[in-house]
Amino acid sequence: MKSKDSQIRFDLQVIASLIAPGSKVLGLGCGEGELLHFLKKNKRATCTGIERNEDRVAKCIEKGLTVLQGDINEEVLDYPDNAFDYVILSQTLQQIYEPGELVRTMLRIGRQGVVSFPNFSHWNVRLQLLITGRAPLTKQLPYEWYNTPNIRVISIEDFRRFSRKTGFSILREVAMNTDHHEKTGNIIKFFANLRATYGVFLIGRRNG
Repeated sequence: MKSKDSQIRFDLQVIASLIAPGSKVLGLGCGEGELLHFLKKNKRATCTGIERNEDRVAKCIEKGLTVLQGDINEEVLDYPDNAFDYVILSQTLQQIYEPGELVRTMLRIGRQGVVSFPNFSHWNVRLQLLITGRAPLTKQLPYEWYNTPNIRVISIEDFRRFSRKTGFSILREVAMNTDHHEKTGNIIKFFANLRATYGVFLIGRRNG
């Protein structure tokens, strides 16, 4: 990664590297707008976001971003086909009730999509479950089973299978090893489903 990327989280650095300069970008569940602000400033992207949390929306507006407060599953339905070059869903897929429907909508309103999520198949998660027999607790999944916002657990291999069944193409896959909200990390080239803490996928329509 380039040194200027070090100001944002490592997983966001990876996502930013997939976005072409001058693109039109929609961020779903964009949080406080860290990635969108970076893309606007460093890649001259035209950025729009959707975020449910009112305080986070206010933070985005302070950064000069255009962000709509609302439910991403509902708000995306109002956009026309091919309205964006990229639609980004960063670390939110595991909280979506109907992920197949949302991904299809992402690829209707965007020419390409970017999806990232914590890899539930990381060796540390497997080891904790084996040794303790309890739901794993890691830096990437820092919640107890009873208070987690995540309603699904996903592995990198799960997402590959999901792409085949749902009918979209994986254009590029990046596996990484980084801790929750850390600005440093490394790319995993081998045995990604076992060694990576996060996966990032650039996706497109099956028909190209």
